[in-house]
Amino acid sequence: MSKKGKVYLVGAGPGRADLITVRGADVLKTTDCVIYDKLANPALLKFARPDAEVIHVPKRIGSGSCTQDQINKLLVEKAGSGQTVVRLKGGDPCIFGRARQELTALAEAGIDFEIIPGVTAAIAAAESAGIILTDRDYSSQVVFITGQEAEGKQKSNIDWDTLAKFRGTIVFYMAMGNLELIARRLIRNGMEEETPAAVIADATLPNQKTIRASLKQITEKCRENKIEPPAIVVISTAADAKLNWLTSKPLFGRSIVVTRDTDSNADFAAKIIGKGGNPIEFTTIKIKPLTQTNKFLKTLTKIAEYDWIVFTSANGAVSFFDVLQRLNRDARVFASTKIAAIGSETAAKLTEFGIKADFVPGVFTSKELGKQLISFANLQGRKVLLLRSQLASSELSELLETAGAEVDNVPVYTIATVKNQCSWLIEKIKKDEIDWLTFASPSSANAFFEQIPTDLINSGNIRVASIGPVTSEQLKNLGIRVDAQAAEHTTDGLLAAIEKMCK
Repeated sequence: MSKKGKVYLVGAGPGRADLITVRGADVLKTTDCVIYDKLANPALLKFARPDAEVIHVPKRIGSGSCTQDQINKLLVEKAGSGQTVVRLKGGDPCIFGRARQELTALAEAGIDFEIIPGVTAAIAAAESAGIILTDRDYSSQVVFITGQEAEGKQKSNIDWDTLAKFRGTIVFYMAMGNLELIARRLIRNGMEEETPAAVIADATLPNQKTIRASLKQITEKCRENKIEPPAIVVISTAADAKLNWLTSKPLFGRSIVVTRDTDSNADFAAKIIGKGGNPIEFTTIKIKPLTQTNKFLKTLTKIAEYDWIVFTSANGAVSFFDVLQRLNRDARVFASTKIAAIGSETAAKLTEFGIKADFVPGVFTSKELGKQLISFANLQGRKVLLLRSQLASSELSELLETAGAEVDNVPVYTIATVKNQCSWLIEKIKKDEIDWLTFASPSSANAFFEQIPTDLINSGNIRVASIGPVTSEQLKNLGIRVDAQAAEHTTDGLLAAIEKMCK
């Protein structure tokens, strides 16, 4: 008999992918199978292994929906076959999440399980709207209530008379469909019509909406603003607070397309989220290492002979140190060699591998790197190794050679175009649902406009931001106007340029 697996009941958190717990993310990285529901952010699947089985189990009416019994059977089946399973549930798994049914099915089947708590929606929604659920001045207690009781229940478990007299903060989950009924019952049982209420939809996300009104008016206000689930309802004096830290972020509500490779897109997206924006990842390129070529491997054997080694991108640094690690070698290969980096992001990546760049130019382009390095160091007769993209121009090599350097140009990676299913993005652009397109290299610009018509961009309200003059020049060659260019040629500089335009 095969050994049974284990099920981890994991709270996915309230919306933003980075609000999952560290333990939850760690378990996702090792699981064989992920079973997730509608309220779990699909972006969390990036934590799962590439070979993990992923199963979506939305509990909604209509085609493709799953019953609770089907989900229970699926958990037992997968874990019973010896797999490690993550059951990923929105918010906290044990707050209005039918955890008891799933855990009972596992216990009856003799399957081991573990509960990993998550940030529940009530707390996250309130805090992202600047509402403090408990405060010594106005609320010393808080209660969580379901807005939808079990189907077929003959009598409500909610004591509306007591709830209407509750002197604290009331939070309703899943209440949008019954909001008018809830308000009416509370008022009928004695709650003041003018009691402050707030409804927070898409909590913690860049499209979060918060509607505030009296208990009497909150339903109509939500209709006027077309508020739809998922949403949390807060009723009490606390709901009147307006400490709107999330919506005051500089890029709140702006939808920004990022067009780099997968890993770089993820890093850039995290920065956009930090400023309140809504990153939309559209991978255009992938990095293909060239560190198995004879030219590179031969260069590696004599790397200590060079006076200067120049990295012109973070991708080059990653490709180089990946092969060092595979060969069981480290930064000691550089011996007394000096290191130059094209900019702050490349220099920062080098520090992750224990290398502090000896030279970083003030302006982050290949041309300025060459000119400033020539001024910084005597390169006459010096051996210089360029570790960079196979697609890089000859401009840097020619500048250094003019200064008397003996230059070896060794590609450590190349760039390939990633083909996408584009209809969803084209539709968003047509509907004016995209505010900005961002480009961090000529390669990403070329790959993007091989798939998206240029006329679609130039004829709409969408704006285009470039990381620097080389990328801007390529966009112009493609017939695309550039609305913003980074002063500092980094992703932080790119966001600063967009932020300046949004003021």
